[in-house]
Amino acid sequence: MGVLGIGLYGSNEPTFNFETSANQSYPVALEIIFYIGFLIAFAVKSPIIPLQTWLPDTHGEAHYSTCMLLAGILLKMGAYGLVRINMELLPHAHSIFSPWLMILGAIQIIYAASTSLGQRNLKKRIAYSSVSHMGFIIIGIGSISDMGLNGAILQIISHGFIGAALFFLAGTSYDRIRLLYLEEMGGMAIPIPKIFTMFSILSMASLALPGMSGFIAELIVFFGIITSQKYLLMTKILITFVTAIGMILTPIYSLSIVTPDVLRIQAFYCTNSYFL
Repeated sequence: MGVLGIGLYGSNEPTFNFETSANQSYPVALEIIFYIGFLIAFAVKSPIIPLQTWLPDTHGEAHYSTCMLLAGILLKMGAYGLVRINMELLPHAHSIFSPWLMILGAIQIIYAASTSLGQRNLKKRIAYSSVSHMGFIIIGIGSISDMGLNGAILQIISHGFIGAALFFLAGTSYDRIRLLYLEEMGGMAIPIPKIFTMFSILSMASLALPGMSGFIAELIVFFGIITSQKYLLMTKILITFVTAIGMILTPIYSLSIVTPDVLRIQAFYCTNSYFL
């Protein structure tokens, strides 16, 4: 941030007031240089592919309180930085890079959702789901429309709460049954039914069940893509189609966590004499 301040301070009328700096014009080359630098920094923090590899391992090994802090606050600061610095302070460079952000966001949704399905560690699966949901934020920021930006900000807030809550439940379940791998956790709904119930509800919220905040955020992002004046109709259709595929994959990896427990509950009650 200090380097950006020095560069912008010397390129125009000297000021460190953010609003004043946002209303000034800077050389496009200077904007592009700083945009790329901040994009890389925020891409690591958010994270954005291909700079996301640190996140699943961190979530898989860290204590759940650390995971909650990462998912709920720290990662979302990267997305906020994209809005506050890259989009607001460097608008001309953002207009140049926004199509690439849209493409990157669509790829991230598909990649992270499909990768999450193959994770056996519960916390790593939730971590990859967070990476997938970040794709909607990137698309909203890259849409260059007020509605898309509103959807991205709502997704930041929504998934900040949902992701932190999922990691909390994953940690509390580990404290009780000392298991994190899904193939070993079968039947957790019977010994810890309250945690399982809350986990099921939050999984529905994470997969954007209609009526929940995730659904509203993603719907607004879709409207932001459609109403954007920057892109051609075919581009909008293609991005929407790819994003919709990611939304189909999301229930698969979310519900696959809780479905085995539902089947085990049915088997448990069917084999008890009082149920007959």
